[in-house]
Amino acid sequence: MDYEELSKVLKAISDPKRMKIIDLLSCGSLCACDVLDHFDFTQPTLSHHMKVLEKAGIVSVEKKSQWHYYTLKEDRVDSFRASLTELFASTETCICMKEESSSD
Repeated sequence: MDYEELSKVLKAISDPKRMKIIDLLSCGSLCACDVLDHFDFTQPTLSHHMKVLEKAGIVSVEKKSQWHYYTLKEDRVDSFRASLTELFASTETCICMKEESSSD
């Protein structure tokens, strides 16, 4: 498990507004203006939040004319989900057991 990458994603989604953005994007790609309709903040504030999510690799952006369309990166979401599953694994598959097995 890549703890650095997992931590980067967790930090990016730790903000409640970014969590809501991810929730909105889980329905499909959205234009920035459509995302803004769900918040009471300015476009520059949205840009900041989107840049954080983009740097963490969770969201991709596509510029079409003057509009920015945001999409969840499904492969990154799947990887994140798998890492969380591994992190909260049962005792049979926890890191302690893996280390004991490799020292045998």
